[in-house]
Amino acid sequence: MAKSSKFGAFMENFTLQPSSSQHQLPLSGLTFAVKDIFDIEGYITGFGNPDWAGTHSAATATAPVVTDLLMAGATCLGKTIMDEMAYCMYGVNKHYGTPTNPCAPGRVPGGSSSGSAVSVAAMLVDFSLGTDTGASVRVPASYCGILGFRPSLGAVSTVGVVPMSQSFDTVGWFARDPMILNRVGRVLLHLPDVDPIEPSQIIIADDCFRSSNVPSDRTAQVLVKSTEKLFGDYVKDKVPSLQHFIDKGNEDQELNIPSLAALSNAVRLLQRYEFKNNHGEWVTKVNPDFGPGIYERIWDAINVTGENIDFIHSVRTELRAALTTLLGDHGILALPTTPEEPPKVQENPAASDMFFSRPFGLLSVAGASGFCQVSLPLGMYDDVPVAISLVAKHGSDVFLLNLVETLYDTLQEETRQLKE
Repeated sequence: MAKSSKFGAFMENFTLQPSSSQHQLPLSGLTFAVKDIFDIEGYITGFGNPDWAGTHSAATATAPVVTDLLMAGATCLGKTIMDEMAYCMYGVNKHYGTPTNPCAPGRVPGGSSSGSAVSVAAMLVDFSLGTDTGASVRVPASYCGILGFRPSLGAVSTVGVVPMSQSFDTVGWFARDPMILNRVGRVLLHLPDVDPIEPSQIIIADDCFRSSNVPSDRTAQVLVKSTEKLFGDYVKDKVPSLQHFIDKGNEDQELNIPSLAALSNAVRLLQRYEFKNNHGEWVTKVNPDFGPGIYERIWDAINVTGENIDFIHSVRTELRAALTTLLGDHGILALPTTPEEPPKVQENPAASDMFFSRPFGLLSVAGASGFCQVSLPLGMYDDVPVAISLVAKHGSDVFLLNLVETLYDTLQEETRQLKE
């Protein structure tokens, strides 16, 4: 099929109709798109790279999550562009182009689920599927001014999805409307409707908001309470295995939170190690053509060793236990989704590792713990989107989706009043 030129979001346009009558189905009348990492029967899963597409056959079955959405009454309109091999948060693809960020056209849309986010932000579809290993739903949701949900690790099937790093891979989704975000979640999570539950506490990671370039009155003060230096003290004390990943040279850098930097180091090491195990043989054999930044990142992964891997598993266990104790059953942790504004499209993607080093620490909290997280838009600041994230304990996906639906309109109203 021909590639759509609208905002450069789609790899292929096609239509997959619901597999049964749409009468009274939960997603009746809604349209969606899927990242080119999901198998669709009869189509090649391109994984963001033409050499991958050229060395793989068409899928013989459709990913169960896509089938679930079709059975729930939604219509699929095609596959969307992604970063090569899901290995970037930037949103630039050397081979297929950079989807246009509808919210901030001069800025990148974020990756690796770039096209999926843009398809929703540009109102080409009602919702879309992406994957989130390091941050590939949360970052593009933040950059494109829409909602993005990363579920608890293992809560949504990843069968029929090309793996990147199984310890962190999740299937996430985007929407403009919190009600649609919730409805899609109920289908993918296979959970019934339940009444919303008020959070027992909302903890704002004040040190994390102070590390953001956006003034706190546009983020943290939209919420309520504050906890001083949550990650500077609490995580450092409760996750002793992080000491193996602290870069002593960065401890005194301005706006740096050493425990988050260490967490980022640990997560990225395990992701590299698992990526190598999944795809190292193919990369070495084919020697594919990768874009700048992606090439270096992938070959760093191919050359990684298994040193300190056992400590990373300890970090994940300790972090999940610490955050579970902190939040309890119905606590919420509020963080900036990213501390930096989206970079300009013209900026060199090879420099993105430096740009994303601080955001990845924040984004590693849910990744390392397996907790669920949602990115919520809070309007614009200096002509770029602003977002915050809410994190809840593993398995609290419905609680978090209900909270977003309840809280969303009030957050938007508070944001509008701040601008007046």
